[in-house]
Amino acid sequence: MSMSRAKWVTGAALAVILTGSAGATVQSTGNDAATPKNFNYEIRDGKRVPKGNRVTNADGSWREEVRVGSCTTVKQKTANGDYSETHKCD
Repeated sequence: MSMSRAKWVTGAALAVILTGSAGATVQSTGNDAATPKNFNYEIRDGKRVPKGNRVTNADGSWREEVRVGSCTTVKQKTANGDYSETHKCD
């Protein structure tokens, strides 16, 4: 094997090794990312899941309770569109 061919093979093998390790680093950092605390949903199995317990009625009204630490936020919307939000800390 000539000297230039040996350098080329060594360089190609080194490039493959470096590319493979960089790809593994990118993949591991993407999977460890957490949902920021100010979002109103969590990501589970790649899908959005609301954090609060929302109960929706047949008439379109709903009530949602979100608990953060010792505080509870209650969000309500009536069938005619009136929205209210109350906060209570224990």
